[in-house]
Amino acid sequence: MATDKELSDFLENVERRAFKQAVYAVRKDEAALDIVQDAMIKLAEKYGDKPAAELPLLFQRILQTTILDYFRREKVRNTWVSLFSGLGNSQEEHEDFDILESYEAEQGTQAAESSADQVERMQVLQIIEDEVQKLPTRQREAFLMRYWQDMDVAETAAAMGCSEGSVKTHCSRANHTLAEALKAKGIKL
Repeated sequence: MATDKELSDFLENVERRAFKQAVYAVRKDEAALDIVQDAMIKLAEKYGDKPAAELPLLFQRILQTTILDYFRREKVRNTWVSLFSGLGNSQEEHEDFDILESYEAEQGTQAAESSADQVERMQVLQIIEDEVQKLPTRQREAFLMRYWQDMDVAETAAAMGCSEGSVKTHCSRANHTLAEALKAKGIKL
């Protein structure tokens, strides 16, 4: 059984990564914050009595389910909005996630870069972000869990509800697709 401190520490450690994962999925900061908050509340209310070792997998599964629920709600909402919108302006506001915020160096540190380096880095990161977004959903999920969340194959398979072989296949395909796309654009990492 996880203590309140263990649960609190786990949620504190996973919050930022979960937010980034949610933003990659839904592409809206506010929605991603709501999703992460809902997932944390569900974990605390329904699974707070589970052992601390089980919390990462449980949370990852809850987060994925909450993201899917968001898309289901959006689909229903968009259906009703389109039915009643008539001929009105259907232009939606899109708030793009800026991945560079997570990589910006703090002022006064040695990580400060020249303007040319910053521009080049911004361009490369934008290209990488665009290519990650183009991946099929399952490949993107496996890729982000394995390489962004640092989950092992077994944890990723449990969170995605598939076999370890499927995770390896999805990651391999994602790596190959990303490498080819970046190579075609002249980027060598």
